[in-house]
Amino acid sequence: MLQNRTSISLAILAGYCVIHSAFAQETVDSNYTVALRIEMLEVAPTIDGDIDATEWQDAALIDQSFVQHEPDFGTPSPFRTVVRIGQTETALYVAFESHDPEISRLSTARTQRDGRLSRDDSVAVLLDTFADQRTAYLFRTNALATQQDGRIADNGRTVDMRWDASWRTASQRHADRWTVEFEIPLSILKFTTAADGSWGVNFVRTVPRRLETSLWSGPSEAVYRVSGFGELYGLDVQAQQDPFQFIPYLLASLSDGQSTELEIGADMRWRPSSRLGVDLTVNPDFALVEADVETINLSRFELSIPEKRPFFLEGNEMYNQRIRQFYSRRIGDITWGAKANGKLWHTDFSTLVTSEDLRIEDTGVSDTANYATFRLQQSLSRGSNVGLLVANRDFQNENTGTAGLDTTMFFTDTLGMTAQLMRVHGPTADGGLAWFLRPSWDTSTSHFHIRYTHLDEGIRDDINTMGFLRDDDRKEVDSNVWHTFWISEGPVEKVDAWVNYNRYWSQEGVLRSWRVDAEVEAGFRNGWEIELHHVDEFKLFEKEFRNDRTTLEVGWDGRDGRAFKVTAGKGINYDNDLSLYGFDIRWPIGDRWRFSYEVTRLQLKPDPDNEATTIHVFDVLYALHADLYLKAFWQTNSAIDKENIQILGVWRFQPPFGSLQVAYQRGTSEQGEESQQGDTFFTKFSWVF
Repeated sequence: MLQNRTSISLAILAGYCVIHSAFAQETVDSNYTVALRIEMLEVAPTIDGDIDATEWQDAALIDQSFVQHEPDFGTPSPFRTVVRIGQTETALYVAFESHDPEISRLSTARTQRDGRLSRDDSVAVLLDTFADQRTAYLFRTNALATQQDGRIADNGRTVDMRWDASWRTASQRHADRWTVEFEIPLSILKFTTAADGSWGVNFVRTVPRRLETSLWSGPSEAVYRVSGFGELYGLDVQAQQDPFQFIPYLLASLSDGQSTELEIGADMRWRPSSRLGVDLTVNPDFALVEADVETINLSRFELSIPEKRPFFLEGNEMYNQRIRQFYSRRIGDITWGAKANGKLWHTDFSTLVTSEDLRIEDTGVSDTANYATFRLQQSLSRGSNVGLLVANRDFQNENTGTAGLDTTMFFTDTLGMTAQLMRVHGPTADGGLAWFLRPSWDTSTSHFHIRYTHLDEGIRDDINTMGFLRDDDRKEVDSNVWHTFWISEGPVEKVDAWVNYNRYWSQEGVLRSWRVDAEVEAGFRNGWEIELHHVDEFKLFEKEFRNDRTTLEVGWDGRDGRAFKVTAGKGINYDNDLSLYGFDIRWPIGDRWRFSYEVTRLQLKPDPDNEATTIHVFDVLYALHADLYLKAFWQTNSAIDKENIQILGVWRFQPPFGSLQVAYQRGTSEQGEESQQGDTFFTKFSWVF
């Protein structure tokens, strides 16, 4: 068995090497439409939001209309945006003047780092630091200087907002505009040096009151299409002299009926060059993470839960596949871990190894499980790529996981394809295959795809030791079409409509499922929204089921953070009459208070398994500023007798990693887990050296 696994893994690796060799001599296409020469600043600007003419006199200047991505694709934005950019030996500096004749209507609803700033009046800097027209960094802020950062991969198909780094912003509001300044240290970036050429760059502005997103270089068919960036040349950047960052922490916790527990751990970040980063962790802190929000699962398949633990987030965008070979939530509380991410020529790589004490459910005994992943992605022309991923768990001398190839292709600006092939190894279905092909056509307002997927029988258990697969034994066909209609006159502003059809058989040809989803949503100029969604499906499990559901949502969105909606749905779900009701409200008060409340009620008749439930989720945030806040969170799920309360105070004096946190928790914060009620107090202190 081991010999077979080794042979197929080597075959896949050889296939990757052949593809790599075919394209290794090919340089990435250069299709920059606009260019900007950066200048060296004599003195670094003071980051206070006040754009002083003396400080920015040597900066490159953009004072032209941005181009709309939406609502009026390709036409100039009616809002004037002025951008200045310069550099010192240690950082990039960017300043925005966002002119606005209705400054009182400015939306500043997000005060917590990595909130959905694209729903606020915001500006963003996008940097393709390797000029590969495929990957980029994103730095965004609003008029409160709230920060959002992330990584873009696959030429904009993947945007991961969970990446965090230390950079600075400050903003000010004026009678006719709002201004903001960025300081982006070179030490947080991986990049090509001056000898390797220029970078790609784009600047983005959002104005939610008219649903506008506009760009300096554009418009492309997608906002984050890296191959549509402009060129930033004249750079003089070198690797920084201080490549180490050491982040120790101390955690103290006190629970009912237990003695005080103390934990000490640390992360170390090493950057030996501008192309490579290495992360090491010992006894990482996974205790104080944001709670998983309870949701209703009307299917019979597992839900995917987003990763929130810091150690797994660096380079996570490279693992975003359709058939996920690496799903980090499979790994529990690790004792140690190491990973490396970087770029060699036009090839991105990421590798990770961790170890945890894994409990064996049948015996209750724990044993050590070791996890490893290895990832390569080779850049091709037009922002395309081909990749290799190997994932393996070694547990009790048994290796389980996958090895496979995947690709994202862009044949034209609108025609593309994604595809994947993997081989599974492990005790259940050693040698099983999983693969799919998905050609697609995309514009800024339309999408169409058709997908065929093949999943061998019995591969799910082996894949799910490291990856995520809801089901196996499938020959599956899926197609989707959607379109956005922008309406220039009248009460209706836009209409979104889409239809999805999915059908799959067993490998022996037995029809297991078909499903039709159809939805239409109308948005009105006064903020009201109406959405109608209908599902009709057939499922074969222990017997044949016919499910259907129609849901109506009516709500109002002030496009300034204030919004509410009411939901009502009726249908049949696995022989049960289903009724679904909900109410959701999100409301900012001033610049400091933010609260949201959501209630969902599911009724089933008959209900032999007691699955009917009411879920409450309440969240309130008070922020003195983005790095000093108090947050309270409460949620219940009546079906599993769950009540979870969290109160968290955070002071990030060295954002985002150096902080003091004080927290109280009652109940369990993991999705779908019944609460073990009890009071726990935490305090955590971490420093950055």
